[in-house]
Amino acid sequence: QVQLVESGGGLVQPGGSLRLSCAASGSLVTPGTMAWYRQVPGKQRESVATITFGGQTNYADSVKGRFTISRDNAKKTVYLQMNSLKPEDTAVYYCNVRIISTAYWGQGTQVTVSS
Repeated sequence: QVQLVESGGGLVQPGGSLRLSCAASGSLVTPGTMAWYRQVPGKQRESVATITFGGQTNYADSVKGRFTISRDNAKKTVYLQMNSLKPEDTAVYYCNVRIISTAYWGQGTQVTVSS
């Protein structure tokens, strides 16, 4: 049974930084593409950043230059470094990890950017 455990969310002031982590357990297979999504109430979940097994990254236009996705394959963990945070980054952030042909979701972690 694959489980994803997220950590690192919280309350931060505008301009501040947070680092999210998502660790996968329960599988001996190194994950393929790993990603972060976010969702605010009443809106669809949107992709924030993705990283392939080989390290290719892709970002939503709204976070380019501010967020950095990275991964540690040995730890089966994906990270999201978020800098220069804005109030509009407030959302529940979810990790998404693909292992073979199945995509798994984390439980979500709240990020609130407010003064």
